Amino acid sequence: MTPVLDPDRARRRFVGLTALRWLPVGVAVPVSVLLATARGLSPADIGVTVAVYGAVALLLELPTGGLADALGHRPVLALSGLFTVAGLLTMAVADSMLLFLVAWSLKGVARALDSGPLEAWYVDTVHRTDPRADVTPGLSRAAAADAAGLTVGAVVGGMLPLLVDRSGAAALAVPLVLAAVFGLVHVGAVLLLVVPVRQPQTSGAAALRAGVREVPLVITATLRLVLRDRLLRLLLVVSFLVGVVLTSLELLGPLHVAELAGSPERGSAVFGVVTAVAFAAAALGALLAPALGRAAGGSVVVVGAGTSVLAAGAIAVVAGAPGVVLAAVAYSAFYLLNAAAWPSRKQLMHDRTSSGQRSTTVSASSLALMLGGMLGSLTVPRLADGAGPPAGLLAAAGAMLLVALVSLGLRPGRGSGDPGRGRAAGGRSAHGPGSGDDRPAALPGGVRERARPGARVHGRTR
Repeated sequence: MTPVLDPDRARRRFVGLTALRWLPVGVAVPVSVLLATARGLSPADIGVTVAVYGAVALLLELPTGGLADALGHRPVLALSGLFTVAGLLTMAVADSMLLFLVAWSLKGVARALDSGPLEAWYVDTVHRTDPRADVTPGLSRAAAADAAGLTVGAVVGGMLPLLVDRSGAAALAVPLVLAAVFGLVHVGAVLLLVVPVRQPQTSGAAALRAGVREVPLVITATLRLVLRDRLLRLLLVVSFLVGVVLTSLELLGPLHVAELAGSPERGSAVFGVVTAVAFAAAALGALLAPALGRAAGGSVVVVGAGTSVLAAGAIAVVAGAPGVVLAAVAYSAFYLLNAAAWPSRKQLMHDRTSSGQRSTTVSASSLALMLGGMLGSLTVPRLADGAGPPAGLLAAAGAMLLVALVSLGLRPGRGSGDPGRGRAAGGRSAHGPGSGDDRPAALPGGVRERARPGARVHGRTR
């Protein structure tokens, strides 16, 4: 019989695994672009490699979400970790455009596999013990652990080349090897700590074939659910718009800070500090989410619309700031507010989705985030080219106001139904009827994957 974890143990494992998952990502962030440049790639070449990463993740996002529902969370999480390790090691030795393309493609596969299963495992485990349990506190702590892992990793990865007895590309490759080691530790922890919620009926190659056959069925059922459920549609629109905003900040933020600092070199150093502070702010915002929800009377509308309006104001301050300090404070304030809003939206998504479709629905949210990131990367930089980075940032502030507008519709009504009723066991929350199911990939320049609180997007993203 499969052992059942109590909610507290499940939460601790979920939080710990989340931190360990993003630690190697943070280690790789400071050196990924620098290493590619040191080995002869131009910025345009690096852009192509990242675009391939985004395309791979995009194409595999939904199918791999369905695979997790069919095969179970643990094997998909372990496979994602192994692809991450392979991508990091390939990047560490890459000396040509082709090898960098292979490295980023491997990381794209890992990104797609990792977009939902761990979170879905946590919610399934908790609701198996207590169908009415509120998972928002666990999601908030995991979001804080996510940001903490990235912050610590970024500090380690940035300092390590200065400490090793090497120089140039050889020194820049060392953090990637260390990140791969951390990645292997994460895989081991997944195999040890993720207790299956349900046992697959088959094993080995037969289970894989069965899972692949189930993918289109799970995806089709979830898409029908999204099309039928107004709240899920609105949540996906929110994810899409936030993707536009995050990409705009990630692409234009460094340019704007460099202008304020007076040179690209000083701007790069300042933006590195700003990014670390933003990660910390995202962690704080995630921890404040439960208290914010209580203060708002459990209303996703109040939390979502209120934080979005304030976040739009923060972006506008970044665009108009006369100096680095004010821009840095406003930039960090945006990430705090964005992180504080995500857990309540996640809880609402869980409440609208059945257990068997949870991973796929979480992946759909991540897919919307990536599509928004792609649109933002294609449009906002063009505006900045003609009118300057502040104009592009103001466009991002406008997109954040649209998030506030859409959030006004996140109020369950009489006709919203109960999509999860009659399926797998689920739970309810103060957000409305539902079955209790449900950010955000390391990218250059601090850009990272996932659709989680404080998530970042890049031409994908996280």
